[in-house]
Amino acid sequence: MGRLVADPELKQTTNNIAVCKFTIAINRPKQKDKEQQSDFINIVVWRNTAEFVSKYFSKGKMIIVEGALRNNNYTDSNGVKHYTIEVHADNVSFGGDKKSDDTSVEQKPKQQQQESKVDVPDFDLSEFEVLDGDVPF
Repeated sequence: MGRLVADPELKQTTNNIAVCKFTIAINRPKQKDKEQQSDFINIVVWRNTAEFVSKYFSKGKMIIVEGALRNNNYTDSNGVKHYTIEVHADNVSFGGDKKSDDTSVEQKPKQQQQESKVDVPDFDLSEFEVLDGDVPF
């Protein structure tokens, strides 16, 4: 889970398959009397997930990513070998926002910058009995 450091980049392969790349910043646990440190993780998503990320996420948004680490290497034009590690994500989901209770325009898709109201039904939780601090499920 981390925050996007820039807007995701959506591209198409030569076979018209959507691929989206982005980087997230993950804060390390803060140590006393030291500056906050972060790790920057490169993420790659494909097909529908790529289009989803491109549509609903932007710089600064919190995202949860599930996937596998991939080691890549290449040799540049000077003959120097480079190694990269990235996460090939299978699943992504919303991770909340700085103002998670706020339904601001920024939380809407980029194309849909309009306010909308949604009726959320109230749930009656009185039928569940919690004993000794246990959760009823």
